[in-house]
Amino acid sequence: MKDIYGLIKEKEGEHLSKLFTVLEGDYAGEKALFTNRSLVFDSTKDGFFLKHQYALLKEEGTKILEIEGKRIFCDILSPPKKLVICGAGHVSVPIIKFGIMADFSVTVIDDRVAFADKARNAGAHKVLCQDFNSALEEIESDENTYFVIVTRGHRYDRICLEKVLHKPKGYVGMIGSKMRVTKVKKELLEKGADPKEIQEVYTPIGLDIKAETPGEIAIAIMGEIILVKNRRKTGTGYSKEIIKELLNRPLEKRAVVLATIVSRKGSAPRETGTKMLIFPDGGIVGTIGGGCAESDVMFKALNLFSDSSKNTELVPVDMTGLDAEEEGMVCGGIIEVFLEKIS
Repeated sequence: MKDIYGLIKEKEGEHLSKLFTVLEGDYAGEKALFTNRSLVFDSTKDGFFLKHQYALLKEEGTKILEIEGKRIFCDILSPPKKLVICGAGHVSVPIIKFGIMADFSVTVIDDRVAFADKARNAGAHKVLCQDFNSALEEIESDENTYFVIVTRGHRYDRICLEKVLHKPKGYVGMIGSKMRVTKVKKELLEKGADPKEIQEVYTPIGLDIKAETPGEIAIAIMGEIILVKNRRKTGTGYSKEIIKELLNRPLEKRAVVLATIVSRKGSAPRETGTKMLIFPDGGIVGTIGGGCAESDVMFKALNLFSDSSKNTELVPVDMTGLDAEEEGMVCGGIIEVFLEKIS
């Protein structure tokens, strides 16, 4: 049977995957992975997950559920976040950089060689130096694809928007003056575009923070995209860095603790499903929010390395009350973090 993390990597392009983990009791740490409504991995010896697969498939959202007295964490593993930027002008460069920092896979389209090179130098994962129409034909999109149209002129805007309107997407925003945007929308409506889809285009693009410079405009655009993404609550999943570390770490150094936020009440810095790796030397990959709460979890994880009697632990972290205030836990919420030793 394939390693569970190898399967997660293999299935990351699928429409929807759900990973279930038993949090407490004799079966703590046991897992089952469902992709496209099919059970593709089951580590439970007694067939618990197989027995309850139909009930599990009905579950929506990243959360804790209870079946036969067992607390089970349902982790929605969404496909990777993709950012497609049409145009590689002066605004695009900071958008590329902020997109990468926000863990998006960034693709840039521009038909000018010099500008395409600027996108590559900015770190874009993929650059298509060709006309917008044919390049957008090649783009495979889904509900986790976010389109940003920042071309050099309204005729290119119209080409891009017309193409994008017919593709699956989570967001499409278009830069431009009120006159330029109005002209593009009018032309597409005259060609028979769906008025509802036109209305859903984010124009003016970006949050209203009175942005002026290319960097500020990029912040406004990425802020709006993150807001749209997080409203959908599609799940956090595994970051590329965490999956890479789990799959490529040398065998003699594979001992690591995976920390996952499995429940969250009140105000907390990160969402349910957020993950972090903790190594025996105190090194980490990812974050579950930083501060004293994260330090407390790291301390528990380091103790887990030295305890041969158990491989998992469910850690409550209370960021309310006077003790939490004294420790600098200013968020005021309560989280549960599931620690599992991976070797």
